[in-house]
This record gives sequence, structure tokens and C-alpha cells, in this order.
Amino acid sequence: MKVVRERYLKQLRERMHNGLVKIITGVRRCGKSYLLGVLFREYLESIGVDKEHIIEVSLDKDEFRGIRDAIRLGEYVRSRIVDDGKWTYVFVDEVQLARKVLPEGVDLNRYAPEDHEEAYVTFYDVLNGLRQMKNVDVYVTGSNSKTLSKDIDSNFADRGYQIRMHPFSFSEYCQALQPEDKAEAFSRYLIWGGMPLAVAETTDDGRARYLKGLFSEVYLKDIKLRHKLRDDFVLGKLIDVISSATGSLTNPHKLRDTLESTLKIKAGEHTIANYIEHLTDAFLFSESKRWDVKGKSYFDYPVKYYAEDTGLRNARLDFRDVEPSHSMENVIYNELIRRGCSVDVGVVQVSGRDGDGKQFLRQHEIDFVVNRAPGKIYIQSAWRLPSEEKRRQELLPLRHCGDFFKKIVITEGHTPSMRDEFGIVHVGVIPFLLDERFLESALKE
Repeated sequence: MKVVRERYLKQLRERMHNGLVKIITGVRRCGKSYLLGVLFREYLESIGVDKEHIIEVSLDKDEFRGIRDAIRLGEYVRSRIVDDGKWTYVFVDEVQLARKVLPEGVDLNRYAPEDHEEAYVTFYDVLNGLRQMKNVDVYVTGSNSKTLSKDIDSNFADRGYQIRMHPFSFSEYCQALQPEDKAEAFSRYLIWGGMPLAVAETTDDGRARYLKGLFSEVYLKDIKLRHKLRDDFVLGKLIDVISSATGSLTNPHKLRDTLESTLKIKAGEHTIANYIEHLTDAFLFSESKRWDVKGKSYFDYPVKYYAEDTGLRNARLDFRDVEPSHSMENVIYNELIRRGCSVDVGVVQVSGRDGDGKQFLRQHEIDFVVNRAPGKIYIQSAWRLPSEEKRRQELLPLRHCGDFFKKIVITEGHTPSMRDEFGIVHVGVIPFLLDERFLESALKE
């Protein structure tokens, strides 16, 4: 099974030789190493780059354990560079494993306490030094947003470019498996997700074991080690609770109460908030804030959390709670993020009078407020609209936005794009996911 991750490969090709460090981030095992070490390497070889001009360092492998500090990493790479006027391409996999180091002979006592960090050499320093070398093009991967994507602006300034990578999209999933029945394939995608090695497994039992193992043997151990946690019991239970509530409004207070009332686990809100940050840093979950559509402002809480992959989410719950409508909402959210959109949860205030003539003001939700140049799009995810009442309920907040931005309702199945009497576009989830240009087309209409 070979899937050419064209979305990401194109970004790498377009940014060759631009003087920036190309930083590929994403959850572990989503295909970052394969993208860089196989697909991009094959491209370089196809344009005539020989192996002497491709330097690969995989810091998560035992053979490179000895250079897991910034100074030794820099020394190793420089020793491999051939100065013959040709471009040399440097690949560093899992760069966050390169520790900061105090150079030999540096006396911290000569630095003010607030300046101690400046005495250390970090991998940021090494990458910035390498990128300034003549005919050296630098590419790195990393699995922690706090040490990479969140710090790109402060540590790389305008010297780094981030490429955010995800598990297989539904389109890539179909490229991998070539299914005859797309509807059946989508049903399986909701259950098993798009982690590349899970897709490559030939049995459901093998997929389940692999996905469960990722949490227990990779993600939890990673977070425990990185953040020096004494144990991962509370963290694991928090993952279960967030997974069960994927796509539902929540906050640290509510999560704490759920842990205490249902699992008899005591944990402070501060601890819960820290653990949530660890999970989002590891790209396991994403946060979507609530946006007041008419008031044009954010609410502090509650927020929604979406799983990076539905297969990982379902595996964590032992495949007990695979609810298609929530899973489809999660898949749509992930696809919007993949396509470079900023996504919020919309809140619309709707006023009216009840049966007794009393005036009311109610909040209604729009699943996704999608911000993408040159405009904004409102999207509702609705598994099915079996009745006029259900249809009216889903369309109500869209009809009361008070603006003229595009509005879309996505339902299950193959339904082709069509516009209703209110100007709202209705489309099946399968054509939406398979048409990379759907949003652009909607904005132009």
C-alpha cells in the first residue's frame, strides 16, 4: 500500500531552497517520517540528487541516541555536509528529542539568573545555524506542538515554516484501499480512522490491537516522560472522558466533576487544564472555541474537543460508543483543519414568542464557523434530516445569522450539491470529503 501524500509533498516541493527550516508537525505515527524519508527523498532522487547530498537523522532510533543533544547533533550534520557547490538536504526526524546543552567551559555563575536559558545551545540554535549555511536545505519533523508549532514565531521568527500533517483523510483512505463501495468505506473510516498502519492492517482485530497499543505504548508513555508525571492513571481516565464527549461542550470544571462523580477520581481543575494542554500539545485532540456570530466575540467556556483520529478515539473506548453522527462531525472538523481552515463553534441568539405569547431569547448552535480567505462559511453536520421538523431545527441557526456568508448542510451519503429555497447548500459527506475544491467553489458562487 502506497499513498502519495500529495497535499504535504506539494508544500515541501514549493518551499525548497527558500532559506527556511521546514517543520513537519503532527501526532506520532501519522506518516511524517514516511513523507520526509520516503516520499520526499524519492522526489529528490528523481530530480538527480544523490545519496551523499541527503543527510538523515532519526533521533527516535537507537543508532542516533548518542547525538540526542543539540551540540552533537550540529557537529554530526556538519561533518556529513559535502562542500561541492551542490545542494545538501538535511532531514532530522523527531527533532524535539535533541536536548538543550550547556557548552563546555560556560559558567552559569557569570549569567544573571533570568539569563540562564541564553547560555544553553538548543536545537533551535542548531537549525538556524544550519539553514544559514550555503546550499543547505533543512527539514525536520516533530510530535510536540509546545516545542515546535507553538514556539515557531518566538524561536524561528521568520526563519521557519510549519507543515501540519494529519492521519489519512477519507480521500487518501480511498486511494489506499480502492474501495468499490464508497459508502461502506466511509462507514469503516468512521470506525477505524486513518492512521496509516491501521489502514494497512488486513484484519479488524489487528487494527484494534494496533490502535489501542498506540495509546498505551506510545502516547501515554510519551506524555508521562515529557512532562515528568508520576503516573498516567488520571491522564488515561481523562482521555476516556474527553473521548466519550467528543464534539460536546465541556470545560475543566465539568470534566473534573465527571471524573469525580462517575469514576470517583479526585483531580483539581488546574491539573485537568494542564493535562488537556498535554493532550493538545501531542496533537491527540483539538480545541474549538465558541463564537458569537452576531456579537462577533468569543466565549471563554465551554469549548469542544475533537479527536485527531476517530479510530484512535474509538479504540480508547474499546469501540463501545461508535455513534455515526458524532463521528461524522469529528471527521468533517478534521477535514476542515486539513484544508487550512480556522474552525469555531457558532452561537446564534434567536428571539421569538412561545405559545403563551411570552418573548424568549435562545442560543442555537452552528457546528462550524469556517474562516478561510476570502470569506467565511457556516456548516451544519446533520447525519440525517428524516422529517420537516428535524430539517427546520438544523436550518434555524443558519437562517438567523444576520449576514450573507455561505451556508452548507452536510448529511451522510452521496447526495450531490444542491441549493434550497433559502440559498443554503446541501451536500452528502462523501462528495464533500472527496472534492478538495468544494469550499473554494462554494465561496465563488
